Amino acid sequence: MKRYGVGFAALAVASALVLTGCSGGGASTSTTSANTTAIISTNGSEPQNPLIPTNTNETGGGKITDNIFAGLVYYDEKGAPQNDVADSITTTDSTTFTIKIKPNEKFTNGEAVTSDSFINAWQYGALFSHTQLNSYFFADIEGYNAESDSVLTGLTKVDDQTFTVKLTSPQSDFPLRLGYTAFMPLPSVAFTDLAAFGENPIGNGPYKLASTGAWQHNVKIDLVANPDYTGGRKAQNGGLTIKFYASADAAYADLQSNAVDVIDQIPDSAYQTYTTDLGDRAVNQPAAIFQSFTIPGRLAHFSGEEGQLRRQAISEAIDRDTITKVIFEGTRTPAADFTSPVIDGWSDSIAGSDVLKYNADDAKALWAKADAISPWSGTFQIAYNADGGHQGWVDAVANNLKNNLGIDASGAPSPTFAQVRTAITDRTIQTAFRTGWQADYPGLFNFLGPIYATGAGSNDGDYSNPAFDALLAKGSSETDTAAANKDYQDAQSILFKDLPVIPLWYSNVTGGYGTSVSNVHFGWNSVPLYYEITKG
Repeated sequence: MKRYGVGFAALAVASALVLTGCSGGGASTSTTSANTTAIISTNGSEPQNPLIPTNTNETGGGKITDNIFAGLVYYDEKGAPQNDVADSITTTDSTTFTIKIKPNEKFTNGEAVTSDSFINAWQYGALFSHTQLNSYFFADIEGYNAESDSVLTGLTKVDDQTFTVKLTSPQSDFPLRLGYTAFMPLPSVAFTDLAAFGENPIGNGPYKLASTGAWQHNVKIDLVANPDYTGGRKAQNGGLTIKFYASADAAYADLQSNAVDVIDQIPDSAYQTYTTDLGDRAVNQPAAIFQSFTIPGRLAHFSGEEGQLRRQAISEAIDRDTITKVIFEGTRTPAADFTSPVIDGWSDSIAGSDVLKYNADDAKALWAKADAISPWSGTFQIAYNADGGHQGWVDAVANNLKNNLGIDASGAPSPTFAQVRTAITDRTIQTAFRTGWQADYPGLFNFLGPIYATGAGSNDGDYSNPAFDALLAKGSSETDTAAANKDYQDAQSILFKDLPVIPLWYSNVTGGYGTSVSNVHFGWNSVPLYYEITKG
């Protein structure tokens, strides 16, 4: 699964409502009995890459970088942007934005956070030869080039506390994006050796690494509160230990014994019992999380007209209602589109969405039409990470395909999330594979552009359709939110025909917390607001 979000905020921030002088609040104060030096422990997964914001695009690394770095804005519990390092973000035309940084901000090595801290980090992240996974987030800034090295000419330093950003076209939601990891600042020392820096990153957020070597690979990372952080996410505890569990069952067992304080994933083996086990400490709330599996077009039988027919057949062969009720105990909702029902602009009546309805007879007929083009051979497999509690639904989907299409189908587990993601990123994987999206910021575009736009950094299946790209571009340049959302809905009609991924369901965040912690809230992105948690 990729990165963050449960978005209740609107898609776009109109120019009149651009963040100007917002104070950023949101952190709760600790109770008098709380121990503000106590360390909060939580579950996580081994990051795929060194902890560089522009190269972190998965949940394991994102949970860490979002706590050790502070960007221009952050998102509060409901997904509304609040100024963090930014003092103001203003525009008169949604094309050129003036960004003023709060004075006296600094990294944990004492270096001042200035305009250069952002400009240099963004320039590095956008440069083609640096192959950063989040480079596409800078695509709307003048000078960006996805095929060769080119500096972002749209970034201009005014002074140490002020810089401007010029986009290639009006983008009314640009300020809304700025809380995402890709836009975090970096200290100058990072550019001496970024790989080494990523092992022991120096940030400016509410937490910092407890010491050099605090990241123990495949075990945990230890963070402590940053006393110099002044933003709205000031830690109400002494630190955060993120434990990298091999399975969701292990994390849940630790929660039940108070060996971990908060978890944001309940294993499917506990869905029937966890609300009884935990009582009012159980969490089941909506989240902007979309689940799917991707079938790369490079696989045999999955390109052209044959591929479209097979994808539609597979989609109609899946009984999403039964799987979400039986496997997930109501903690998932069958998908009706490619985004999330908690995002402004969501619709369950997009043209072509009938392909998501269970229809075994039609599925068989579509598969037969594909066989008439080229007879099917082989096994259909879905790769997944075994440390994430996915076997139950993968096996159920595989059984649907066996029974309704008459083919051999199965899951293909990899031991860890990092391993399967590396195979996907390297394009060495030769099967379909589990995918999903946890929104980076609360807007429809974020569920579409990063995953399906031609050449996008999270386009794991290498999907490309010029008509889809054109509608995305049209929606992005709209200054009216309703008009933009209509463009994005039209773009999804194309996705329903091509099915670069097979939509499955929307996830709730299911989690829980132990008896020794309080003030536990899960945010718009399904991640606990760790900085608010108190203990003692």
